[in-house]
Amino acid sequence: MNGSSVKSVADLKAARLVAPDAELGAVAEKYAIGITPVVLDLIDPDDPDDPIARQFVPTASELTTTPEERTDPIGDLAHSPMEGIVHRYPDRVLLKAVHVCPVYCRFCFRREMVGPQGLGTLTAAELDAAIGYIATHREIWEVILTGGDPLVLSPRRLRDLMERLAGIEHVKIVRFHTRVPVVEPERIDDEMVAALTASGKTTYLAVHANHPRELTAAAKAGFDRMLAGGIALISQSVLLKGVNDDVETLAALMRGFVENRIRPYYLHHPDLAPGTGHFRVGIEEGQRLVQALRGRISGLCQPVYVLDIPGGYGKADIGAASITGSDGCFTVRDWQGDQHEYWSE
Repeated sequence: MNGSSVKSVADLKAARLVAPDAELGAVAEKYAIGITPVVLDLIDPDDPDDPIARQFVPTASELTTTPEERTDPIGDLAHSPMEGIVHRYPDRVLLKAVHVCPVYCRFCFRREMVGPQGLGTLTAAELDAAIGYIATHREIWEVILTGGDPLVLSPRRLRDLMERLAGIEHVKIVRFHTRVPVVEPERIDDEMVAALTASGKTTYLAVHANHPRELTAAAKAGFDRMLAGGIALISQSVLLKGVNDDVETLAALMRGFVENRIRPYYLHHPDLAPGTGHFRVGIEEGQRLVQALRGRISGLCQPVYVLDIPGGYGKADIGAASITGSDGCFTVRDWQGDQHEYWSE
């Protein structure tokens, strides 16, 4: 394993991930760079189309934005009553305690908010206010820790947070959204598992992976440790051009999840984040891929293909009847029955 993380253009050049004369300073100034040693070992620097590199190595394409792209593509801010809380659906909230990650995905929908230049970690007062909000809103049944990546926090800090949630009777489920088990699996030790379950609530963890090569032996050891500790595992992936936009790769990824006792959950259509157009596939192409999965692999392996409707209207299952249209012009129905126009290449 390579010894240190890649965090700069100079590091990228030293690792032979970009050309020696690559001009990526403007990208690095705008968006964070981060590749862990585990991910670095998965990349073939001699393959210009390497699907792991494509997810993490910056390119000049990120400086190209289109009119439909948004700095807040899924509308977090429209549903944020205070720093760190997003309350989009009645029975659940996002708790964003931290806005840094061990790796920085080039397609990230929160790329304007995360990283060293981003919103940072909640202050003690902000975290107190966020916990207070959860405690006073009795309709909240589930707390989803996201960010940034919540598992960059130390086990001590995670345990403290979970113990505070333990005292809120109406919260029954705590869910974590994270890349850590795949990109930094050494962090998933017994101390971390104990911290993740310290609330005494039912604990779910959504593993983010987009290519079957990410499900390494080290990742599997972490999955096994979490499962043995009583944590239920689900998956989330993003449909990405040049990474997993073919049936064989998607099938291998979903089978890999199931083989690791991870229930396939969401396959996200790429969000309209700035500078990510080179990752987006058309909705009709995505629907064809998901339909092809249905006849190719077990029902255990089928994810739900979802679109986060721009503007903060929530997720819609676009593999089903909640979306209609063709030739790039669609009408999508949100969970409350309201309809919205959506344009796709």
